This record gives sequence, C-alpha cells and structure tokens, in this order.
Amino acid sequence: MKAKIMLTAALLLATTAMPATAEGIVTIYSADGLHSGDPSWLGKQFEAFTKATGIEVQYVEAGSSGVVDRVAKEKSNTQADVIVTLPPFIQKAAAEGLLEPYTPADADKIDAANKDPNGLFTAMINNYPNFIYNSAILKEAPKTYDDLLDPKFKQKIQYSTPGQAGDGTALMLQTFHAFGSKDAGLAYLKKLQVNNLGPSASTGKLTALVNKGELYVANGDMQMNLAQSEANPNIKIFFPTGPDGKKTAFSMPYYIGLVAGGPDQENGKKLIDFLLSEAAQKDVASVAQGFPVRSDIHPDDENFKKLNSLLEGVEIWQPDWDKVLTDLKADVAAYNQAISSN
Repeated sequence: MKAKIMLTAALLLATTAMPATAEGIVTIYSADGLHSGDPSWLGKQFEAFTKATGIEVQYVEAGSSGVVDRVAKEKSNTQADVIVTLPPFIQKAAAEGLLEPYTPADADKIDAANKDPNGLFTAMINNYPNFIYNSAILKEAPKTYDDLLDPKFKQKIQYSTPGQAGDGTALMLQTFHAFGSKDAGLAYLKKLQVNNLGPSASTGKLTALVNKGELYVANGDMQMNLAQSEANPNIKIFFPTGPDGKKTAFSMPYYIGLVAGGPDQENGKKLIDFLLSEAAQKDVASVAQGFPVRSDIHPDDENFKKLNSLLEGVEIWQPDWDKVLTDLKADVAAYNQAISSN
C-alpha cells in the first residue's frame, strides 16, 4: 500500500482522562488502510491503549515499502518502536536486521502459519487483494482480466506501483498466478498498460478517484476498500477470472513487528500485545472490516458475513513470501521493462 510518508497524527491521545502518571510514548510506523474509516480500527485501539496504560501513541503512515525504507534510513538513530506492513516488505525488514524477536503475550492463540519462525513478526489482521470499480458508471463488474483491455477503459484504470506499494506488488503476483507464469503475467500487464493512467505510489488514494468516476477500475484490498466504502458509496469490490476461468486471490496479512533498537521498546511490546489482545481482535471484523488472526475469535457480525460472501467462489492460493522477496528486485525490473516497451 501506498504513499509518500506523512505524519497523519503527531500524537494520537485518548480523548478521555489520562491516568495520573503518564508512561511515555510509543511510535508506530504503519502501512495505510487500518486508519481508514470512522471510527478506524487503529484509532479506536490507540485511544483504548492510552486510556489503559497512559502511553501516548505517535503514528506515522506511509506505503508498505515506505515504512520499511524509513526505518532503514533511521537505523543509526531509530525513531520507531513498532512497524506494521504487508508482505513481502515485513520479510524485507526482517532480512535487513530491522526487527527484533518478540513473542507476544497471546502468541499461542495465533497459528504458526501466521508467525515468523524466528519470532520477528506476527500477522495482526488478515486481508486479500482485490479490484474495485465504479458501480454508478459500469452496469456490472468486469468479468475477466481480458475485459480490462477493452478500449473503453483507456486512461480509466490505475493500479499502485509494484515494488513500492504492497497492493501493487500483490497485483503483479496475482497476474503471475492467474496467467500461469511470470512471462505470461508480464505480457498481460504490458497489454494493460495501454489503459493504465500511470504509476501511483498510493493505493488508498485510488478509491476516491474511482468513486468520483475519474477512474473506472483500480486495485485495492478488501479491508481498506470496505473501510473506505461508507465515504465512497460508488465503489464495489470484484475479482476477475483468469484464462482458466477461475477467480483467485491470496492471503495478504498486515504484519506487526518490534523495531530493533527502538527508543521505547518496552512500550512497543505493550502496544503489540494490546493490538493482538482478545478485545482488540474482536473488533477486527466489525470495525476494521478484516479477518482476525486469533484462533479463539469467531466473529458473527454483518461485516464478517460480507467479507466471506465476497470471497465465495474465489480460490485461495498462497505465495512463498521468502521466494517473493528473493525474486522481487528482478521481478520489478522485468515489470518495468515490460510496461516501458509499448
């Protein structure tokens, strides 16, 4: 996901009375999406966290790659305590020594598949990449990937940039899978470039453009797009079918990790524990419109039902994120070569 780094809230403080003795601050760098909506899941959790602990939360938002790049640049003077980002960028942070092992308080409630074996990061909210379209302009969602090549979409499609945005990287991986190989996926993206408005470092900002009709179609992810839908009523989620006639998608969690050498690490550990707590995870579906990662949470609210209905008929596959990270530089270079050769 998504954008140029911005300090969206210098300090997010509880609006209720603070405890008599404040316990300092904690700084979190996060990919965008979880601070979308009113109320937002992160906003609600930060308020509850500050009320419970007296610890003020300093929140910095950027793209999935952007938050990792910022931590790397600050390595000699680390500012963040906690990082939240998408794969493969959390794996990149781990590989670059930017994370410190930490076992959250309720780690036993989270499946091993959702945790780094070396304890460097843990899934916090599960999510899936998708596309969105303007339902006020288009009578129905495009049915296939090839439908997006129709000349009526010229300059009316935009997707976030692979290698910079988590969702953009996901779109590239999804085309590799849907078309059966990297070469076939890149050949498709080369064709799609004719209709693509241009590069975008931000996925989140595309939603409003689709809602207004400046774009007809964009990429996104379920959690973010559903959280944005109240303010953008014209957007609808869809999953196009590939050449084999199948709709496919993959799990793309928001991961959380403890930043190595952070200035307030103990407070960082407390925030990680809080965001993975039973109380916080119970709000994941109803507020964040995502999937909780704890095995003891079983939502039955309307948002959870909507999430599952959107995935009906969608075949779920799973990337090897370590392999994705190993190949990422070469894949992004091949992508850039493909789209520039039109």
